[in-house]
Amino acid sequence: MKRNNLIFALGAILILLAGFFAPSIVTNPFYFFAGYVIVQYIVIATGWNVLGGYAGYINFGAAAFFGSGVYLSAFLFNAFGLPLWVGIIGAAALGAILGLAMGYLTLQIQGVYFAIATLGLVIVLETIVHNLPGLGGARGMAVYGPAPPEWSGGPVQYVFFVILIIAVACVALARWIEHSWIGRGLRAVRASEDAAECSGVPTLKLKLVACSISGAMLAAAGAPYPFYTNFVEPVTAFSLLIGLNAIAMPLIGGTRSWAGPIIGAIILASAQQIATVTISSELNILFVGVVLIAFVALAPNGLLGLAKRKSAGTAQ
Repeated sequence: MKRNNLIFALGAILILLAGFFAPSIVTNPFYFFAGYVIVQYIVIATGWNVLGGYAGYINFGAAAFFGSGVYLSAFLFNAFGLPLWVGIIGAAALGAILGLAMGYLTLQIQGVYFAIATLGLVIVLETIVHNLPGLGGARGMAVYGPAPPEWSGGPVQYVFFVILIIAVACVALARWIEHSWIGRGLRAVRASEDAAECSGVPTLKLKLVACSISGAMLAAAGAPYPFYTNFVEPVTAFSLLIGLNAIAMPLIGGTRSWAGPIIGAIILASAQQIATVTISSELNILFVGVVLIAFVALAPNGLLGLAKRKSAGTAQ
């Protein structure tokens, strides 16, 4: 285990170093625009999987947390000139609070009813933003960030490196949760919540922790977004596609491991980027729907589960 932790830590450091020096090697900014989306998807998938994968509570409300992070970061900068890192911390705190509140209100219900309740959170928050002139209302608002540091190479290179740091931190936290007592308890909840409760597992406490951590990660994923697009609007920040992608990515890679959401995010984000450039961005929702149906039918445990099953069959 210690050896695996060391390998993971070295890999994380190498990824951050690569992201730091990438602007001096890669001159085409398009790769940073596309790379930002892929890395952002990794954060979203990892955040969703803490609750939806480890605990088995399917959450359709990912866009609510993402959108809250987007708007809080944009508001803090436009209104008070606070730097991006303050927006990220504030967004994570807001996401954790929203997750905790959502947990208290909805965790007594399970299955499809829980999923519908989380979807309601998206509608409520989007409606609130629509009716707040201070946040731009339905028209949205422009966000022109400060000049990026000289070492970053440019605005898009800078936000790419920022989202890369967030992704490494979130993946490290998800990996720690998976191997900790929290992860063991959440797996017990996913297998049988009643049996876990009878065995002395503090199921409600663990689910609230998972809701808070998941919400914090999803909101942190949205915090750099205003500095990436320089414009935010409710329809985009609380988009249905965000919620669909959040579910699809862990299902593609596998929900039972911290690595599954990363694999799913890279595959789905890359495919969507290629489809957007070569065909049309309007096909993204259709593509996600087809992928979801295919994986639910053919590989319900994702690519990692499929690989394990094939390796087990080979060994026999």
